Amino acid sequence: MSTDGLSAYFDDLEICSPAERERQLFAALPDQIAHAQATTEFYQQALAGVDPLAITSRAALAGLPVTRKSALKALQAARPPFGGLVARGEAIGRVFQSPGPIYEPQGNEPNFWRAARALHAAGFRAGDLVHNSFSYHFTPGGWIFDDGARALGCLVFPAGVGQTEQQAEALAALRTTGYCGTPGFLRTLLEKCRELGLDHASLTKALVSGEALPPSLRELLAGYGVDVYQAYATADLGVIAYETSARDGLVVDEGVIVEIVRPGTGDPLPVGEVGEVLVTLLSAAYPLIRFATGDLSKILDGPSPCGRTNMRLAGWMGRADQTTKIKGMFVHPEQVAEILKAHPGLGKARVVVGSEDNRDTMTVRLETDQAIDIALVAATVKAVTKLSAVIELVAPGSLPNDGKVIDDQRTYQ
Repeated sequence: MSTDGLSAYFDDLEICSPAERERQLFAALPDQIAHAQATTEFYQQALAGVDPLAITSRAALAGLPVTRKSALKALQAARPPFGGLVARGEAIGRVFQSPGPIYEPQGNEPNFWRAARALHAAGFRAGDLVHNSFSYHFTPGGWIFDDGARALGCLVFPAGVGQTEQQAEALAALRTTGYCGTPGFLRTLLEKCRELGLDHASLTKALVSGEALPPSLRELLAGYGVDVYQAYATADLGVIAYETSARDGLVVDEGVIVEIVRPGTGDPLPVGEVGEVLVTLLSAAYPLIRFATGDLSKILDGPSPCGRTNMRLAGWMGRADQTTKIKGMFVHPEQVAEILKAHPGLGKARVVVGSEDNRDTMTVRLETDQAIDIALVAATVKAVTKLSAVIELVAPGSLPNDGKVIDDQRTYQ
């Protein structure tokens, strides 16, 4: 970590060459996989027969099974409280509950969720007084950013949620310099300060998450004198990526390996293609391997103009779990992937769900530049989904690059 309060970078990892970063990450990965196999019940089974020493590249990593967030509730019910995913012998300091319910552990090492790097990029430094309005109750949001701020040497006011007037009064009285929370509540807080005639001029920086930050809201908050940055974080993984002064995508954190895959599969997609975010977490206590977040994003081409060299994500672009009930049957993204694999001449696919005369319709649009037997594809669709569908072949590049493989266009009035 940088000891220079004015340094633009948290540490030299942020500006190392991409090749060196890959070398370091994939030199550490075999030990992480071996650790997961040896200390967790889940990965002892899920990675049975895997030679950790062979997992030294992205291609090799892509051959490992996906651990799905959507499976955690059932796993944890079978093996409480963490589904056999927490490493034996590693100290856990707190346990949290997110909607589901899903339970998340916090290890005891400082900056466990790696928020300090994102806060540093947003301009937070030792000595700042941080107003943290993420929840400290049940979910880990408040603790994620509290932990990172204190690792930077900041003083934290654990405001949590609610009690807007009291929060505004505390912000003014404490001369708070930084804010963590949702952008929507930051707006509410500043409006309350103005309504009550409270001085908020000390507050000049913010790191927000949990909600969209449209340009109009960023501009509105800037009008209050607050420079706002975003972080992409989850309760399971902590900070995955963060915004920098370039305001050009979100730079991936140094403590994770991120892949973008076709929804419903573990198959990596090229730069620029929208898909599901998979994260391998280099954590001793919670060694998640190819963890499917259920979120959609894409990798942006090239490094950030700010000088950081890690890959960049476009930010949150929707949910990958597009499971939809059609004619009483659930159709899953995994089934769409199965159809594609059965016909190698196909590219992208999109199931379009509609309604005619109050009856569900299903059209499967498939990109290809080859001669394809539509009847054969229709038979595969029927075998996989148990549903009949209209098959439409379209030119490569015709389908939107939005990560959707199931597009429900039905309206309910």
